Amino acid sequence: MAEKPDMQNSAPAFSRIVRFRRISKAAEYEFSESPTEEELRNIAKVLDVLSVRKMRFAGRLIPLDNGGWMLEAALGTTVTQACVITLEPVRTRIDLEIRRQYLPDLDEPMAEIDISIEDEDDIEPLETELDLGLVAMEALALALPDYPKIEGATLDESLFSADDGASGTEEAERPFAGLAALKDKLENNGE
Repeated sequence: MAEKPDMQNSAPAFSRIVRFRRISKAAEYEFSESPTEEELRNIAKVLDVLSVRKMRFAGRLIPLDNGGWMLEAALGTTVTQACVITLEPVRTRIDLEIRRQYLPDLDEPMAEIDISIEDEDDIEPLETELDLGLVAMEALALALPDYPKIEGATLDESLFSADDGASGTEEAERPFAGLAALKDKLENNGE
């Protein structure tokens, strides 16, 4: 499987910037974002899938007592990928719950911040702004099936055997059996 794409390029396929200094630290900030048709095509291109449809990223940013923010959001979309066996289109509905904490001064000792083990992977440094589109694309990239397959599609079993006439399944399943026989033959011709 190809590596997940690098989303940190200069012109993201789907970008919705929230600047923390422009939103109130006293109240939740609610959002609902959906990419345009052109952005959906760009997302599909970046993620190397056939298509992305009906994508919606909605949730809220909740101010925390320590000056950070909690992101709680839902991502829903339909993605079409090529089957790894037949190359026919495979449609997958993806619905994710996303929860992340953006905390200030992550380099400081963590004794003052209450963090549970479940939250550790969802903690990121607090910057001056947050790209909600980038968060959505990263979550989607990680949720995509690595090996999309049409139901019932299978690969036929292949057995490889040595050309020296060896028989039996044990010998046929040994890929270097032919090399061993060739080595023996060359050593015997040299004497």
